[in-house]
Amino acid sequence: MTELATRFDDLGLDPRVLANVARAGYAAPSPIQALAIPPIRDGRDVEALARTGTGKTAAFVLPTVHRLLAQAAPPAAMPPAAAPQPPGRIRALILSPTRELASQTAGTIRTCIRGCGLTVALAIGGVPKDRQTRALQTGIDLLVATPGRLLDHLADDTITLEETGCLVLDEADRMLDLGFVDDVRAIAARLPTRHQTLLFSATMSPAISALARQLLHKPLRVAPPEQSAPPPRIRQQVIFTPADRKPATLAALLRQQDSGRTMVFTRTRQAADSLARSLTGAGIAAAALHGDHGQARRDHTLAAFRRGTVRALVATDVMARGIDIDDVALVVNFDIPEQPETYIHRIGRTARAGRRGTALSLCDPAERQLLREIEKRSGARIVAIDSP
Repeated sequence: MTELATRFDDLGLDPRVLANVARAGYAAPSPIQALAIPPIRDGRDVEALARTGTGKTAAFVLPTVHRLLAQAAPPAAMPPAAAPQPPGRIRALILSPTRELASQTAGTIRTCIRGCGLTVALAIGGVPKDRQTRALQTGIDLLVATPGRLLDHLADDTITLEETGCLVLDEADRMLDLGFVDDVRAIAARLPTRHQTLLFSATMSPAISALARQLLHKPLRVAPPEQSAPPPRIRQQVIFTPADRKPATLAALLRQQDSGRTMVFTRTRQAADSLARSLTGAGIAAAALHGDHGQARRDHTLAAFRRGTVRALVATDVMARGIDIDDVALVVNFDIPEQPETYIHRIGRTARAGRRGTALSLCDPAERQLLREIEKRSGARIVAIDSP
């Protein structure tokens, strides 16, 4: 097995990219970065198994920026004064399943392109489209978009993908879960025949493999060896309690323990709202985050959670995919997830960036079989503790 690089300087990246890496304080490449950056830098299609919290965003952003810097940017089209504005050219396109994840990816890109003369833009729903249109029509080096809003811009001839040399599908499994597979295929069909495609996914289901076969050309498959198991820095616990006692049990636990930032997962939006109200009534600063909330409210809730004015964030799985906060100390499975992969996604919100964390599951007797399946499939050892 080839030894992985332990320094960013050994990955063959443009000096301007390396300067930004050093300025951001990245010490050494994570396993997924060491595995994925060299083949992406060299132009290969890559299919990567990488959950959030492992540095996967930089794993595709850094080599993509490197390749853009190595290529001459096409001249911007200048229409005659009376002619309509031609669609803007996009050099690299990153598709994200949620607005929150797209926003965070754009933030990572801004860090990586500082001083490089490259441009980045965001095309997501929930914000005025006209403002995005004005930014996109001049042409953009890197565009981060959600599928629906991107298709809107393509239909309006705001942009063209005819010169797009790289397509990144970030969190492809969640893209499929949200029903975006036809949108992704339609977008990919608008790209030139010769282009690079990168697919990053936390799981590799048959549906993901089928999509990869359709969109990628002779891809290199990469995965860190520890990908299929929970991070070892997470202490995994369970409290067995009837479903109707779960809100009171959680409130008592949070009052007794100074656990710091806490993320709580529920299956439904209604349950998230109800639990956030219950915790607030028990004197715990809590807020819900889900798709029924407008973008401004979601941004406000996330900002409050990052500041610490909201201690417990109660979220559905879809919304939580876009949250990248390093110092979440406790993750609570208020409902036991039906899929072991979802359990791995959830608890991966703690113990990020080398920290330690705790994952606590509240398990009703009817959910015990789901818990046993999680232990069997993930190899996790989940320790029972007493209810407060």
